[in-house]
Amino acid sequence: MTDEELVALCREGDKNAWEELFTRYKPRVLKIARRFFLSGGDTEDLVQEGMCGLYSAVNGYNKVRNFSAFANACIKNRIVDAVKKSQGAKHSALNNFLPIGETGAEHDSSGNPEDALIFSEDKRELLQKMSKNLSALEFKAIVMYIDGLTLTEIASALDTSFKSADNAICRAKHKIQKLISVEE
Repeated sequence: MTDEELVALCREGDKNAWEELFTRYKPRVLKIARRFFLSGGDTEDLVQEGMCGLYSAVNGYNKVRNFSAFANACIKNRIVDAVKKSQGAKHSALNNFLPIGETGAEHDSSGNPEDALIFSEDKRELLQKMSKNLSALEFKAIVMYIDGLTLTEIASALDTSFKSADNAICRAKHKIQKLISVEE
């Protein structure tokens, strides 16, 4: 089945056609997404944007040109727009955030036991401040994020939408940045 035939079926609401189209174009989306860097995000975020671009391509396709070329342009444009938006002033707190892992969480405990104890106390103190200043959702989301879970996994674990999980992490990062800057 051609891409154009799948697009026609997608527009009629055929879920199998959607699955086939997404499966067919996912390698292209990955290839395009890997060429870009999203400040404050990861490749998975760009892949998600690319898949949204594919969805837009299906809805905006007219039979004037090849669907494949049109889809590639829509995917790339959506990813480029996401990268540009992430670099705007609105996202500066997120983009300039120093992850907790870079504040000493990778401490070498093979040295002085006294240093290890101080590090442990500092880490515990930071977690206590976070729990007091963040909402329950923000605290859970940021802890999962620090542990390396993806936004999709966090949203699933918290039984919330992807956007709600992303917003909770952004708010948490912003609040933590304020906490750290107040201490300095």
